[in-house]
Amino acid sequence: MAGTADPRNVTYERIRSDVKDYYGKILQSAADLKSNACVLPAKPLPGFVTKALANVHPDITARYYGCGLVVPECLEGCWILDLGCGSGRDCYLLSQLVGEKGHITGIDMTEDQLDVARKYVDLHMQKFGYKRKNVDFVQGYIETLTKAGVKQSSHDIIISNCVINLSPDKASVLREAYEVLKDGGEFYFSDVYCDCRLPEEVRKNKVLWGECLGGALWWEDLVCLAEEVGFSTPRLVTARVITVGNSELERLTAGYKFVAATYRLFKVPRGKLNDKCVVMYDGNVTGFEEVLEFDAQHTFKAGEAAEVDGEMASILNNSRFSAEFTLQPPGGLSAFCCNKPKMLSRNPFELVEELGTAAVTPTTGGCCGAQNACCS
Repeated sequence: MAGTADPRNVTYERIRSDVKDYYGKILQSAADLKSNACVLPAKPLPGFVTKALANVHPDITARYYGCGLVVPECLEGCWILDLGCGSGRDCYLLSQLVGEKGHITGIDMTEDQLDVARKYVDLHMQKFGYKRKNVDFVQGYIETLTKAGVKQSSHDIIISNCVINLSPDKASVLREAYEVLKDGGEFYFSDVYCDCRLPEEVRKNKVLWGECLGGALWWEDLVCLAEEVGFSTPRLVTARVITVGNSELERLTAGYKFVAATYRLFKVPRGKLNDKCVVMYDGNVTGFEEVLEFDAQHTFKAGEAAEVDGEMASILNNSRFSAEFTLQPPGGLSAFCCNKPKMLSRNPFELVEELGTAAVTPTTGGCCGAQNACCS
């Protein structure tokens, strides 16, 4: 019928409006959060990251609401896009790591947050000793990056810190990210995931959505969406359990488990998993001269041969890491004594259980039944 609104669009606009209010008006600092979803990352911070964080203005860090640490390796000179940058903490952190020749763009839909971020641009550039600014902030939606002025194939890396769960259209977020990444680019992000698809009554709750729980993806849907868009298989980096820590929110989410997990996706040709290859890390990545923990499955020691599958070989050979590794042809395996990768699934709940972070048991019945077929 002419003039009838698409109910999906109405829902999207309602969620966006609720999130804007929550992060622009209700939350004034991290102390206003009602759950522990947005707390410290699962791993200790490297020394150089701690030092860089100390240079970020306190007004910026006070309004930090991330759930992980989005600092990938090998950043010098890179152009990085931060989805849902908020007050800009991660942007100012990464500004120091990419250097004056690199560049950081933060995009957010909440003007109140962007006002805080923009207020301190000149102060940080002076503090970092830069003659020209390498940070800017754009108002826009992470589902429509190109409409916000982000050019296709323009960025080496995209990061996101506990923001994708706030989007009502996560498939569009991944598609847009893929489009604006250069060939060989990486999407490195932390987010909140559930052990199954959440029911409508949880997804409709404004506070749960604002606290990064109501919009949490079932982790298997992330794997499906990423591969449909064209990314390589998601590489799980780390994970930690989220205990809600609020009696009312715990009641509303009873029976569901949540984790904060970091994944990395690459825009590279897909290699075959059964095509094994030998690689050797040269030890030249700043801050990781001896050991590079690439993900939960692969830890590369400088000067030591390591076995990888064809997909990992494609990632290392076609991304910014290509200059940091020497790859041997598939037939050369017998000539080396190789470190083998850990046998690990992409399931963050299994990683948490393996690490002993908390007791996590698989969900059975109910929400994870046949109706939750992947990407249905």
